[in-house]
Amino acid sequence: MKNEGIIERSIQIAISAILFLGAFFWVSGIWQVGLLIGAMAIGVFAIIGFCPLYVLIGKESLYSVKKITKGKFLFLFVYTFILLSAGAYGSVFLTKKIFVEDFNAMNKDYKQTLFETGQGKRMESKENYDKLVVSYAIFENKYLVYHPYSLRGDVSFDADLKKIEEIILGAKDGVYNGDLKAMHLEFEKVRPITQDILKRNGFSMLAITLVDFHDSMEKVLDGANAKDAAKVIATYDEANNKLLAVEQEANDVEIQVIRKNLDEILQLAKDGKSDQLPTMAGELKKNFVKVYLIRG
Repeated sequence: MKNEGIIERSIQIAISAILFLGAFFWVSGIWQVGLLIGAMAIGVFAIIGFCPLYVLIGKESLYSVKKITKGKFLFLFVYTFILLSAGAYGSVFLTKKIFVEDFNAMNKDYKQTLFETGQGKRMESKENYDKLVVSYAIFENKYLVYHPYSLRGDVSFDADLKKIEEIILGAKDGVYNGDLKAMHLEFEKVRPITQDILKRNGFSMLAITLVDFHDSMEKVLDGANAKDAAKVIATYDEANNKLLAVEQEANDVEIQVIRKNLDEILQLAKDGKSDQLPTMAGELKKNFVKVYLIRG
């Protein structure tokens, strides 16, 4: 029994589309099942032109109930397609953005812990480690249950989150009472895991290129700190290529300073000014850390 006009059907289609998109992109578990059932039920009512609420209140459509013509059916079809297409595009973008924001919130505590343990600062290491434990638990608990669309096909994602958890929790005694340099190396094991997660799921982020550059930059810094001009020259090309990738993501003043430092180290090496290499290496390291802690 039809008791709806095209206006009510359009409203039902919009509600059904919202529920379907919510179930597919935004929630999981029992909420996902509930939204899917609701989307299907309301969608069926829209197709047959029936509103159970009107039956309950004993009224007909607010508008005249007329036979839906082929033209109106075509309108409803196009209307549904546009709603689902626009909603799907927006949902993919927003869920990916939210994941990146959640990741960066956790990663900020990780990077600070990594930095402080590398500096051998016990008090600061403990303080930032405690923050990391909390922020990672929040991140892990959320994304073990809910996988955004961009990560839905990643069969290794859950296992990688557990690996990171083991590394972080396993470092507690070392951070509190042990060798901080050893713990710094232990925390370094997290970076390749998170980097791989982002890469294989198509996240094009400045953080990825900064991490890639960091590993090559360290080779240049090792040569510069050892006043080994030959090693600086030999390792420059690799670091240069990685920095070019960073510059494709962002090439503002802070990145340009890193470029200037790296090229000056090369020029000092070529000019045989080995005694000046450690000082310039320190400048490069300082400016890189500044960028990485804030934007990496």
